Amino acid sequence: MNEKNAHQDTLCKCGKSRHQCKRIVVTGGPGAGKTAVLEMLRRTLCPHVVILPEAASIIFKGGFWRRPSVAGRRASQRAIFHVQHELEQLVEDEGNTAIALCDRGSLDGLAYWPGSHATYFKQLKTTYEYELFRYEAIIHLETPSKLSGYDHSNPVRVEDAHQAHLIDKKLKLVWSKHPNRYFVKSTVDFMEKARLAINLIEQILPHCCGKDFGHASQE
Repeated sequence: MNEKNAHQDTLCKCGKSRHQCKRIVVTGGPGAGKTAVLEMLRRTLCPHVVILPEAASIIFKGGFWRRPSVAGRRASQRAIFHVQHELEQLVEDEGNTAIALCDRGSLDGLAYWPGSHATYFKQLKTTYEYELFRYEAIIHLETPSKLSGYDHSNPVRVEDAHQAHLIDKKLKLVWSKHPNRYFVKSTVDFMEKARLAINLIEQILPHCCGKDFGHASQE
């Protein structure tokens, strides 16, 4: 047994070989730090907690056409939606994941969708309520302004600071009806924001899988 596995084995004492998977969404506008926070968490999570990759990064880094037309934007969001669902279905079907930490959720596409929300659900053959309540909790990381550290270095991120802020506002509305929604405000010091987010995520995890490091505020 290597050091990493030995460390992981000490983090979960539930003894279960199979789990009913619950999903937690980490959302927020471009540049909010979602992926960075999840990567920081990865080293400390027990084997029953899985971090799913961002579906949009899989799509766009894989060469999917990113066209600015209405048809192109809708095609991108449909592809992202289906990849998101398949990633979540995969860990659920495998049966050994208690918590799936999702880098965005299936409703995030509404913030990027050209047209009404009704057309989004019609084309994807689903409903707002069904997608909303597939998730156990929503953690929203606020996008920083240009002055407070908006980062444009990610090659997949095409939005400027103003556009990112508008998307962040849309996402607040998209997830606003979820009963377990938490909000982490942007801070000048990103590590402070990351600490708040990580503490909050670890409190939501099952007791056997997480640690108690404090909390962030619930909106």
